[in-house]
Amino acid sequence: MRRQRSLGWAATSAVILSLCVAALTGLHNSGIGVGWRSPTVALGLIACCIGAVGVIFLGLAYHRLVGTVMSIARQLSSASTGSESGLQSGSLLEMVSGLRSELDERAERIGQLETELKDLRLQSRLADRQKQHAEAIIYSLRDAVVVIDESDRLLMANEAAANLLDFDPSAACHQALAETVGQKHNEFVQLLQQSRQSGIEATRRELEFEQSDGPHTLDTIVSCVHEGDKVSGVVAILHDITREKEISQMKNDFVSHVSHELKTPLASITAYSEMLADGEADDEETRKEFYAIIQSQAQRLNRLIEDILNVSRIESGLIKVQKEPVSLAILIEHQMQMIKGFAEEKQITVTGQTPIIFDQVNADKDMISQVVVNLLSNAVKYTPAGGSVRIETQVDEVERLARVTVADTGVGIPADELDHVFDKFYRVGANNKQAKGTGLGLNLVKQIVEKVHGGRVFVTSEVGRGSTFGFELPLAAAVAAGAT
Repeated sequence: MRRQRSLGWAATSAVILSLCVAALTGLHNSGIGVGWRSPTVALGLIACCIGAVGVIFLGLAYHRLVGTVMSIARQLSSASTGSESGLQSGSLLEMVSGLRSELDERAERIGQLETELKDLRLQSRLADRQKQHAEAIIYSLRDAVVVIDESDRLLMANEAAANLLDFDPSAACHQALAETVGQKHNEFVQLLQQSRQSGIEATRRELEFEQSDGPHTLDTIVSCVHEGDKVSGVVAILHDITREKEISQMKNDFVSHVSHELKTPLASITAYSEMLADGEADDEETRKEFYAIIQSQAQRLNRLIEDILNVSRIESGLIKVQKEPVSLAILIEHQMQMIKGFAEEKQITVTGQTPIIFDQVNADKDMISQVVVNLLSNAVKYTPAGGSVRIETQVDEVERLARVTVADTGVGIPADELDHVFDKFYRVGANNKQAKGTGLGLNLVKQIVEKVHGGRVFVTSEVGRGSTFGFELPLAAAVAAGAT
């Protein structure tokens, strides 16, 4: 509107100016340019100006009227347009509100999905970790573990199983188990197949497997893996019980030997005491003989019981130890006197050596005496009549220890059994007929020397030529120096 007014005033000024210029030009052209100051001319000019101004005002009035009409038209148009726009705006607001509500719902759903996705990822990581943990446990087991699927294909096997069945687990994965292990383990394959076909939850059986060091017995537990009503696989765990069976057999043998060893002295004691009670010993000399036999058998029985108790005490750590400086040579000399009577009965010569002055060890005197007695009595028992037994003591100043050896000219021990002679309940099979025993004597020697005194036992032997048993103990001076 202001722009239109400015244009109107500019047009009016231009009209007035043009009229004035036209009047002056007309006067000049009519030759009265010099006489324009006359009243007539002045009045004419004024009249012309007044007329022009009137025309201009009429134009302005018209222009204002037109402007007013246009303004009213615009307002009416604006009002009409505004009402339509208001209606359209209401519908648009409803649409925007609905869209916003839907977007909010979608955003909330997306948030829920993101949370669920995070939970699934976390569960997946936990499942992977649990799987890795389970696999690590299986692979670290000393027992053999074999897992097959519903088609008898190998899914998993640890190193123990690979060594037992002799195959490469990485190359054999997803291969048929029968082809992987071969015909030599056909009994094991058939056991897994039968378990899968029967669907029994668990089956247990002892199987024999041939290994490089001989046959091994394995306690085999086979379990089916069920997915609903369907068997999806089979898991087999094989535990080597070879050593357990050997120990069980040793215990059975031990009970049998101990029973015999106990019965023999008890039978003698019972028989001679009954004869004394019945008065069958008429003279004093006969009674003394019976008394001696009863005393000897009682001592034998007592030694057997003591051996069993001492082994048990040492293993449990309950035995009382009283260590003091002891001369091995002097101690050996005393034990030789005790064993010579037994040796003379078999016509076996027992010899020693000149005592060594500086052979003292820090030891329990009674225990080391028992070690020497056991070694000497074993040597005499397994040496044929007319043979010999020699016991010697050596001092190693460099190693700061004392060494005792007991050498015999007995039957000897096979090389494959030397590693077991100090085992509990173990007796050399080839020599069982040579002498009776419980298999505890040498084990007790090992326990006393190594576990109680921190020493070492050893043995060398040659079948038919004899054996040499011995032990080493730290010198008392070395023990004292170590303590300070």
